[in-house]
Amino acid sequence: MPSFDVVSEFDAHEASNAIDQANREVGNRFDFKGTGSKYVLEEQLVTLTSQADFQLQQMMDILRQKLAKRGIDIACMKEEEVEITGSEARQKVILRKGIDTPLARDLVKQIKASKIKVQSSIQGEKLRVSGKKRDDLQAVIALLKDSKIELPLQYENFRD
Repeated sequence: MPSFDVVSEFDAHEASNAIDQANREVGNRFDFKGTGSKYVLEEQLVTLTSQADFQLQQMMDILRQKLAKRGIDIACMKEEEVEITGSEARQKVILRKGIDTPLARDLVKQIKASKIKVQSSIQGEKLRVSGKKRDDLQAVIALLKDSKIELPLQYENFRD
């Protein structure tokens, strides 16, 4: 029975490289000299630190550019509020990985509402879709690509 998995992932090594490149660019740029601006990556959390809010916006643009160049979809970024304390501004960005349960349930509802003859099951942080015909599975992929989902989805492990 043909099946495939729907996942939402990014390459952590490429994310680390993008953060390093962004740090290098911030260190070399004239408008950031002496500001102590930096990016810190811990697991899936990126912390941007600078002196002012407008510099954080510039740093966010640099980060988006570097992630996109490295092939990481910027839709996986979840930006939190800017925290301003004294002479320092800080912003946290979460790099989201995996499909959480509420989103997986929503995807299952969308698939069932489309009346395509497939079965979908939630398996941890991914969604398995199986059906009798390959055409049905391709229709589900097209349906999910057209839907408005805040996470970038990848389709892998396609089996006949």
